[in-house]
Amino acid sequence: MTSKKHSIPSFATRAVQAGIPKTDPYGAVHPPIYYASTFRQIRPGEPLGGTEYSRTGNPTRWALEEALGALEEGKALTFASGLAAMDTLLHLLKKGDRVVCEEDVYAGTRRMLDQVFAPLGIRVEYRDFSSEDAFSPLPPDTRLVWVETPTNPLLKVIDIARVAELAHRSGAWLAVDNTFATPALQQPLDEGADFSVYSTTKYLSGHSDVVGGAIVTRDATLYERLKYLQNAVGAVPSPMDAFLILRGLRTLHLRMKAHSENARKVVEALRDHPRIRRVYYTDTSPVAQRQMRDTGGMVSVDLQGDFETVVTFLQRLKIFQLAESFGGVESLINHPARMTHAYRPREDRENRGVTETLLRLSVGIEDPEDLVQDLLEALA
Repeated sequence: MTSKKHSIPSFATRAVQAGIPKTDPYGAVHPPIYYASTFRQIRPGEPLGGTEYSRTGNPTRWALEEALGALEEGKALTFASGLAAMDTLLHLLKKGDRVVCEEDVYAGTRRMLDQVFAPLGIRVEYRDFSSEDAFSPLPPDTRLVWVETPTNPLLKVIDIARVAELAHRSGAWLAVDNTFATPALQQPLDEGADFSVYSTTKYLSGHSDVVGGAIVTRDATLYERLKYLQNAVGAVPSPMDAFLILRGLRTLHLRMKAHSENARKVVEALRDHPRIRRVYYTDTSPVAQRQMRDTGGMVSVDLQGDFETVVTFLQRLKIFQLAESFGGVESLINHPARMTHAYRPREDRENRGVTETLLRLSVGIEDPEDLVQDLLEALA
């Protein structure tokens, strides 16, 4: 057997090893939590350890950013939430610039664009990038294209390389919200994106016990500008948040494999069930087969019946818990129309498939037979 030769360690090795301190005086194999708001200086303007204040920089946060950057062979910056990351990135724009955004995205993304940045003079346009019609030329004032893939909650798969070509042809940047897939399953920067954006609350931390966000880029100029904005805007994670997310990264590759395997078994059980109108999953997409390493742990289903049918089903579940968020080790279920996407007007939601009978499942890493049985018994 020949050994694999490469200059960069495999993803699994990077996930486990990146960000480990090499200079800790006690030889710690995991970065300690630096709970300090301010740091001693040798002379005025010369901090002893490279940072003078924890908003500007903190050693625990640096360790997390080093690790996240290593996973995509870029440079990372971390934030207090996924929306804080998005807010900071949007500060790259100026009045009169346009954002062209995928229409099926997290409702908080649309809320920020429509109700926070549009009133400040940022133009916003929505397109369905799973449709051929979306690839018409962008308006000349387009500065940023924003997509999620897979999308939330309908799990459309967007061809990142193709959207990147469209954006760059118009002189725009492409940001990809990679929260559903994670860098374990999909590498947007390899496909031509300028930014990978994350809610680290979800799969990256993986344990439903912390809120955070991140941006990763390979462009040194954009990184320096975002780093300036990270400090100036100030929406940074606490040292404990950084510690918890870094702890979660160590098992990301293993968890994503388990999430994907379990989701496939759930889809198998539900796809032809008489009480299920439709199952949304990435396994039938040719783009996903090229672009993603695995299918992921998110599944959406449209139940036969009405809202009361949905409520009855939810009340019968014993393992899946009705809750916001996703990406933890435990299985969660969400009703987008009245939970994560409730901000959008009902007619607008339903025109885009977010109906009263749509449910989004975050398939956890419990025993898959138990998960399937829980769903089938509730459907019965």
